[in-house]
Amino acid sequence: MKNLLSIVILTYNEEKNISKCLHSLKTLNANVYIVDSFSNDSTEDIAKSFGVHFVQNKFETHVKQWQFALSLSELNTEWVLGLDADQELTAELAKEIKETLIRQPNENGFYLNRRNYFLNKWIKHGGYYPRYLLKLFRKDCVYLDENEMMDHHFYVRGSTRKLQYDIIENNLKEDLSFWINKHNKYASLQAKEEFNKLEIANGNFFGNQDEKRLFLKKIWNKSPLFIRPFVYFIYRYFIQLGFIDGKKGLIFHFLQAFWYRFLVDAKIYEMRKQENVN
Repeated sequence: MKNLLSIVILTYNEEKNISKCLHSLKTLNANVYIVDSFSNDSTEDIAKSFGVHFVQNKFETHVKQWQFALSLSELNTEWVLGLDADQELTAELAKEIKETLIRQPNENGFYLNRRNYFLNKWIKHGGYYPRYLLKLFRKDCVYLDENEMMDHHFYVRGSTRKLQYDIIENNLKEDLSFWINKHNKYASLQAKEEFNKLEIANGNFFGNQDEKRLFLKKIWNKSPLFIRPFVYFIYRYFIQLGFIDGKKGLIFHFLQAFWYRFLVDAKIYEMRKQENVN
């Protein structure tokens, strides 16, 4: 797979996660490139013990860090698998990726089904599983949207397809305080993105996963502040059966679907008030 596939991972202080991520990639026998944001823990030592290519670059945004990573001159394979350090492949998915690429597919990108964990519990309901992320793509066909400040998504020109097996996302650093502090920072970025009315694509409800997400995001951005978090939580927790996920599921769906969205709205409200004062 060395001539077909490269794997790129972004890291920052990932000593708790990076080993399980790299272990899951061994059967692919691909070159692995880690782009690190100057970690101050043992991330570098652990990563280099696996024989990966390790480079460092100052972090500005997720999009800019990925653009730097994908521009590395050593990254010269046709296909790239882009991962976060808290993600790992199931054995079935690693085998499926290998067999898919050997067959020389016509598609330019593949969506992987994410199995998301919160406080070590698999969140199966509330619209969180199945949930597909575009992670495997032809390097020459991928692009990112610099207007996405809070997070990043890979987009490809051309056809895409879903793979069958799962990618596991389980951040071992995340206790409740870590999760809340991280999402407070995310809320500031998302509020800034919405407040500045950064242009996003219209999307397509009947398109692929990202086209549908962009369509719904456009509607969300036009919805009234402070009302939309209530509606979204009710939809996620009751209509999409989030309550089946138990106590940890209640904590997750309340924080992710309501608290986080309400915090974003509060920050947008604060920005609008400040703008009026100025």
